[in-house]
Amino acid sequence: MKKILVLFTLTGLFGCFENKAQNKVATNVPTYGYKELIPTRTQEQVEQFATQFLSYHHYQKFKLDDNFSSKVWDNFLKDVDGGHSYFTEADVESFEKYRNGIDEDLLEGDLTAPFEVFNLFRLKYKDRHDKIMALLNKPFDFTVDETVEVDREKASWAKSEEELDEVWRKIVKSQVLDLKLSGSKDSAIVATLKDRYQRWESRIAKWRSEDVFQTFMNAFSESIDPHTNYMIPSTAAQFNIEMSQSVEGIGASLKNEGDYVAIAEVIPGGPLFKNGKAVKNDRIVAVAQGDNSAWQDIVGWLTDDAVKLIRGTKGTVVRIRLLPGDAPAGGTTKELRLVREKVKLEEAVAKGEVVPFKHNGKDYKLGVIDIPMFYRDFEDARKGGDFQSTTKDVKRFLSEFKNKGVEGVIIDLRNNGGGSLTEAINLTGLFITKGPVVQRRDNNGGVDVESDTDPELVYNGPLVILQNRFSASASEIFAGAIQDYKRGVIVGEKSFGKGTVQQLVDLDQFLLSPRTASTDKKASANVGFDQKEKYGQLKLTTEKFYRVTGNSTQRKGVSADINLPTPFDPEEMGESSQPAALPFDQINSSNYEKTNIINDKLIGKLQEKYNERLNSDPAMKQLVEDLAEYRKIKDITVVSLNEAKRKQEREEHEKHRNAVNKLSTGEKDGKDRDLILSESERILCDLITIK
Repeated sequence: MKKILVLFTLTGLFGCFENKAQNKVATNVPTYGYKELIPTRTQEQVEQFATQFLSYHHYQKFKLDDNFSSKVWDNFLKDVDGGHSYFTEADVESFEKYRNGIDEDLLEGDLTAPFEVFNLFRLKYKDRHDKIMALLNKPFDFTVDETVEVDREKASWAKSEEELDEVWRKIVKSQVLDLKLSGSKDSAIVATLKDRYQRWESRIAKWRSEDVFQTFMNAFSESIDPHTNYMIPSTAAQFNIEMSQSVEGIGASLKNEGDYVAIAEVIPGGPLFKNGKAVKNDRIVAVAQGDNSAWQDIVGWLTDDAVKLIRGTKGTVVRIRLLPGDAPAGGTTKELRLVREKVKLEEAVAKGEVVPFKHNGKDYKLGVIDIPMFYRDFEDARKGGDFQSTTKDVKRFLSEFKNKGVEGVIIDLRNNGGGSLTEAINLTGLFITKGPVVQRRDNNGGVDVESDTDPELVYNGPLVILQNRFSASASEIFAGAIQDYKRGVIVGEKSFGKGTVQQLVDLDQFLLSPRTASTDKKASANVGFDQKEKYGQLKLTTEKFYRVTGNSTQRKGVSADINLPTPFDPEEMGESSQPAALPFDQINSSNYEKTNIINDKLIGKLQEKYNERLNSDPAMKQLVEDLAEYRKIKDITVVSLNEAKRKQEREEHEKHRNAVNKLSTGEKDGKDRDLILSESERILCDLITIK
């Protein structure tokens, strides 16, 4: 944070918060009822301040112009009506007058445009809710051959309310059919959907001006990059509580994504992590308490409300019904039974085992280390005593492997979302003598090189790093360094591609601190910020990671030397799938010495042997076929509203999803541990043999 605070002394940043919006006369702005929401003076101040603050301190030097304004506007409309299901073409055209003026509005503290849009949206929502409730009182004919588009993000805006009526008739019919095929009775289906839509309407009716403000500010901040956002005071307070307390629950952070409560992260060491059958972006559609209670549908719930339902007393049972995040349209759900408990760090630590493995008629002894996250007990480390860390645990495993005659080692980084940068650097040091591991560049262009300075080489034998698309951040730093030093072979999928660093700024502390305003009340008032007010928090990107070669890990991540079967296209999953993700770029290479243990010729031989198995091994051949079929169906967004056809579609989709489950959760396949790990062990055996 110290780099930001130095820049806080810039003059001229804090005397400019005259509310120009109050001097700006809005013409022909319609007035809406339904408890019209109006921006506050504080929100106008924060809009101005955040705009200038991000302009100064964000890593990305963005230009406030018509092009940027248009991006912000598109983001906001997407956040309000991303499914193109409430506004008509005429409504959207009436908002076009604001498209190219958002940049000036941000600087002037003018929130007229977003509040006009949202106030109209609430009226449209209320009207649509009444029509849907009436629609649910009528029966549907599921023998008719008709279809529905379930992903309306790219659909054209409806030309009339009548066209929207037909869109919604099909949407509701599809929802009824989903519940029907899941085994619900007709009366229960109607009750569930009425309750769901009533809850949605209540949610919209209860929105406050700060909710509209946060939505708009995030449409702005996420136009800069996807990891920059603004939290209103209540959201910031909840965030801080969750960061500082250990809460008993299922061990997941949640987020609202459209109408769903989705898993933002599976927290290592929690019940969901240990269950192993849920991953990031899966959607929770229902929750049940204990083993026998009825399911509570939570589609349309706010995250805060869902968390209250999921949390509970340690040792009690909660069941959740999940719709996989990558499930094709009309996909089926899966049910998980979890016992609530606090997240246990001891469950999230690295685990090592010696694996006897037979390959091509020869017996091998392999060491496998699973690292779910990069952890370090910073408090104990500061005290100078013994402390737990990823590097210490892995070093212990490597010593045990040596004593047991292990011939090669696999480091499993699948689904490892990162953690301590210090540990990524120190862990790399176990496999090299010493040298740079990662470079960091700040928003002023300054570059720091982080190095392993310990000359001890703990393990110099055959090494395979296994990663997938959810291996990110610190995982990418470690894997990238191993690859750049030619120290080991990277197998699996291309990693996530998050090469940026974020910092959190508490606006309450910052705006009212001596750095920005005198402790004298009169001076503070001159700046324009009220000490009794709450201003929220900003999270912004301040640095970027670069490999020792000078290549950024941003967007491109770490490419595997041997690519194993994957259900994902890199452009549809990971950092590169985000429209506003910062670009890949390069800086100068750092001075480092390659080991040359791994070379192109060796990789070529490993690839040849892998290709042979891919064409001959029955399990691998079946996996490839299943994934090929899955890729064909996962992008299908038009589903049948005929019951017999829809049932057949669901069964077909689910059959091919089984292959994806084995990849994303490490699900065991018969006698094999899991197909991807088994294949990685074969590659390691080949590496041992060729070497």
